[in-house]
Amino acid sequence: MKHLPIVVTVFLALAAAAPGQTPATKKAPAASPKPAAAKAPAARTAARPAARPAAKPTARKAAPKPAPAEPAVITVGERRITKDEFENYLKALPPQVQARFQTPDTKREFAKDLSELFTLAQEAEKRGIGDRPQLKAQLDIQRSQLLANTLMQELMSAAPVDDAAMQAYFEKNKSQYEQVAGRHILIRFKGSAVPVREGKSELSEEEALAKANEVRARIAGGADFADVAKEESDDVGSGSNGGALGTFGRGQMVPEFENAAFALPVGEVSEPVKSQFGYHVIQIQEQKHQTFEQAKASIEQRLRPERAKELAEEIKTKSNVQVDEAYFTPQPQPQP
Repeated sequence: MKHLPIVVTVFLALAAAAPGQTPATKKAPAASPKPAAAKAPAARTAARPAARPAAKPTARKAAPKPAPAEPAVITVGERRITKDEFENYLKALPPQVQARFQTPDTKREFAKDLSELFTLAQEAEKRGIGDRPQLKAQLDIQRSQLLANTLMQELMSAAPVDDAAMQAYFEKNKSQYEQVAGRHILIRFKGSAVPVREGKSELSEEEALAKANEVRARIAGGADFADVAKEESDDVGSGSNGGALGTFGRGQMVPEFENAAFALPVGEVSEPVKSQFGYHVIQIQEQKHQTFEQAKASIEQRLRPERAKELAEEIKTKSNVQVDEAYFTPQPQPQP
């Protein structure tokens, strides 16, 4: 049972959603025979009109034959699992687990695990384990949780968000939809998470600040920013590319760097900005502002969970929930 632990874990949570059959279908009790009709009194019988001649019998249409049952791909005791049901069990697995069962051989392996799981479950039912109150409660909670989570996912994917709400959010949070393209030169100091470049010595914080001011002065004096970055920046990733960081929005950089970058006019070189990595000399090359239409899709994705929560609250408000306060209220302790 190589993969059985995975199957057991998954199907304890997902069994309620999988289209299975009960291990043994109980037969309905036989219908009670109808009592014989009581004989009518003689007087009432005499008053009845003569019986009409019997109508000619009409040919009865033959009842349609039931569709043949889909053949089972797995049989476990009295339980039959068809191809469609087996495929649904596969689809019920998490995507990363599904990927393991895509070939005929791995599907056969999954079928073996599944049959072993159902065999043990059937034996548990025979022993009355499924009738234990605590286990029933646990299964009920798991089933309800799966249904509730699926409902929330469907509400989240389909929750309507009107344009007015998205426009209001955009106006209130315009700064989130600003982007800048820039570059920087990093001068690290002792304790920085950035490693020391080969051939360079460890600098104290004061020495790093002095070096950053020197770098800025060189650029202000006419030196090419990209050339200085390649020569001096301790951020070797961007330094080898002239200090270029590409385009970034708010929330993508450490706060000290972000605040300085979004406050800089295009083309201006910043004073040294201290962060946990060292001192940055920053230059912004371009500022970009998304329009509402450009930001609309991302705003909708952001607001849908909130709208789904509102819909869930509406469902809870309409439901008839009653709580016995007497049971949940602590009773006063008797005085000694």
